[in-house]
Amino acid sequence: MPDSLYVLTLSCADKPGIVAAVTTELAEFGANIAESGQFWDRVTNQFFLRIAILAPEGVTLDSVQRALDPVITRFDMKAKLVDAARRPKVIIMVSKFDHAMQHLLYQIRVGWMDAEVVAIVSNHPDGQRTAEHEGIPYYHWPVNKENKAEQEEKLLKLVKETRADLVVLARYMQVLSDNLSKRLFGKVINIHHSFLPSFKGAKPYHQAHARGVKMIGATAHYVTPDLDEGPIIEQDAERVSHALSADDFVARGRDIESRVLARAVKYHLENRVMIVGNKTIVFAT
Repeated sequence: MPDSLYVLTLSCADKPGIVAAVTTELAEFGANIAESGQFWDRVTNQFFLRIAILAPEGVTLDSVQRALDPVITRFDMKAKLVDAARRPKVIIMVSKFDHAMQHLLYQIRVGWMDAEVVAIVSNHPDGQRTAEHEGIPYYHWPVNKENKAEQEEKLLKLVKETRADLVVLARYMQVLSDNLSKRLFGKVINIHHSFLPSFKGAKPYHQAHARGVKMIGATAHYVTPDLDEGPIIEQDAERVSHALSADDFVARGRDIESRVLARAVKYHLENRVMIVGNKTIVFAT
């Protein structure tokens, strides 16, 4: 039986001895540290740590948790320990523009991202063929003012039934209600087609083109009741010029959006993101 890989993330007030205390406990049962990242926030004096633990055969998640509990208590840590072998479950929500969804599905198919897409939800029927090809259940739930609350309750029920770990808005062009955003806080990632908060609303790339911008970008963030102002996970940008058309902007934007969303989802699924207020600590690879 191979070794087990567990991931520990923690935060607490910074003080001497935190890393030593954690690694000493891990060494007691012969665990090896496969990867480690840490950060000290000087402003808040908070310490953040992520460790990938390679545990010998027979060392269970519960036994590691029990060994670390005294350290967690002593340093008053917020800690989370997960089994990296467990494949996270994801629901993808999309409207008509499916480039970001297609990129996610491809990265899962080739093994760069480890996840199981348990459902695709859309307010349009356009993605049905893709879902059938991938063998993924497809839910076509049109949304309007009259049925928005009902459709969101169906989504919550689907999350519960599938035990989904994450909902990804891959260019899902409906604003989630404050109620849903609160109930799924930290479990919904959105891709926004600009550097927030620039160029909100319809046709952002056309707005950017009209303003003669020199860079376009995309932002992946957690969804909160404050529209497009949730904790940012990942961003990217690309230089553009007056020589490009608005359609060129759109094409380049699709590429950036797809890459940024995929990286953000991967970081989340690998427990590399820690939400701190309205920002994140990301232990990116």
